[in-house]
Amino acid sequence: MTLQRTPIHITDAVARVIKHTKETKIETIDYLDSYGRFLAEDLYANEDLPLFNKSAMDGFAIRSVDSIGASGDNRIAFKVVEELPAGKTSDYTLKENEAFRIMTGAEIPTSADAVVMFEQSKAIDDTLFTIRKPFEPNDNIAMRGEEVKTGELVVPKGTLINPGVVANLATFGHGKVRVHQLPKVAVMSTGSELLDVEDKLTRGKIRNSNTPMIISQLKRMGIEAKVYRFKTDELDEILEIFKELTSDFDVVITTGGVSVGDYDLLPKVYAHYDAEVLFNKVAMRPGSVTTVAKLNDTLLFGLSGNPSACYSGFELFARPSILKMLGGKNIYAPIVEATLGADSKKANPFTRFIRAELEYTGGTLYASPAGFNKSNAVTSIARSNGVIILPSGSRGFVAGDQVKVMLTDVTSGTPSFLLTEDD
Repeated sequence: MTLQRTPIHITDAVARVIKHTKETKIETIDYLDSYGRFLAEDLYANEDLPLFNKSAMDGFAIRSVDSIGASGDNRIAFKVVEELPAGKTSDYTLKENEAFRIMTGAEIPTSADAVVMFEQSKAIDDTLFTIRKPFEPNDNIAMRGEEVKTGELVVPKGTLINPGVVANLATFGHGKVRVHQLPKVAVMSTGSELLDVEDKLTRGKIRNSNTPMIISQLKRMGIEAKVYRFKTDELDEILEIFKELTSDFDVVITTGGVSVGDYDLLPKVYAHYDAEVLFNKVAMRPGSVTTVAKLNDTLLFGLSGNPSACYSGFELFARPSILKMLGGKNIYAPIVEATLGADSKKANPFTRFIRAELEYTGGTLYASPAGFNKSNAVTSIARSNGVIILPSGSRGFVAGDQVKVMLTDVTSGTPSFLLTEDD
C-alpha cells in the first residue's frame, strides 16, 4: 500500500507543531545559571528603582536656592563641608552656600536638591568653588522610583533571560528564578551508508554530517542531546529503539528515512506505534518529505536526510517547538526584507528556501545564495547566516528583487513568521 502524502502549507505545518507542543515543568534554579532560559513567571519590582534620590553626576550637592542670581559677572561661592562617595550617607543639614562634594550614585542628603557637575564649577581651593549659573531643583539628580516603582512589571513571563535580565534579577534580589525544565532530546540519523567522522570513506558510504549539525543547533539553544545510531536499516531494531525513546524523551529528532523508498522505515515505525502524524509532506523545497508526529507526549521530528533540507527543517519546525517547551514568548526566527544579490531563476511550485549570505552594504541589506544550494548541499550551510524565502507560484527572481530572509543564526527572534497562504 502506497503511503498517501498531501502537502500542506508551511504556515499550517508550523501551527500544527506548536498546537501539539506542551511546556515542560517548572523548576527553580540559581539566577547565575539562568542565562539562555526563559522566565516562567513575571518579574515585578519589589522596591523603587532608584531606591533613593541619588547623584547622577560627579560634582557638588547644593541647595538650589543658593544659586539664584549666579552669572558670569556674579559668580557665587560655596564651601564644601563633607565628601560623599557612593555608599556613604549624611544627615548633615546644609547651611547657606554650603555644599557636599558628591560622587555618582551617592544618596542626596535631604537638605540638598541639586547637583553641580565638576565641569560647571571653578575651584578656588580644596574646600571652595564658584558657579556662574543658577540651578533648578532636581538638576542632575536621579529621583527615587523614576525608573520603576514598587509593584511595576519589570520583565514579563516568557522573556529570554539575557545578561540584562540577569542584571535585573540581581538588582531586585532574586537569587533564585523559576524557569521551565530543559526538554530531553534524542537525535539519530538513519541509513546504513553513514560513517562516523573518524571512519575512512569506502565506496557507497558517506560520513554522517546531520547528527553533529543537529547537535550543534541544539547546543546554541542551550540543550544537550543524547545521540543514538542505528547499526542497520532493519525495522525490528528501529522499533525497539523507538520504544525506549518515546518513554524517556520529550523530543526525538531523526534525519533520513522519512521518504517513500524501500528502506525509508520511519513511516512504518509511526504506524506500528499508532503515532499521530501531524503531517508528512510540506509544500516547501528542500525538505518536502519532512514529517512530524506525536506519540503520547513525545514529539517526533522526521527531518530529511539531505543536509540543507535537514537544517531548514530543524529551524522551521523543531526550534520554535522547543522554544515553546522552554516557555518562550518569541519563538520564531525573525524575517527581514533584503535585496537579492544574485539571480535565482528556478520556478518555485513550492515555497523555496535557499541558504544565504547576508551582507549590509551602502545602507542596503543584500542576500545572496551561499554557493551550491541543492537539498543535499552541506558546504553552503557553513557559509550562510540566513535563508532566502521564495514564495510558491513564483517563476524566478533576478538580482535586485526584494525578498524575505529568515535569520537562522540568532538565539531568539520576534513572533513574526510572515509566511501566508498567498506567498
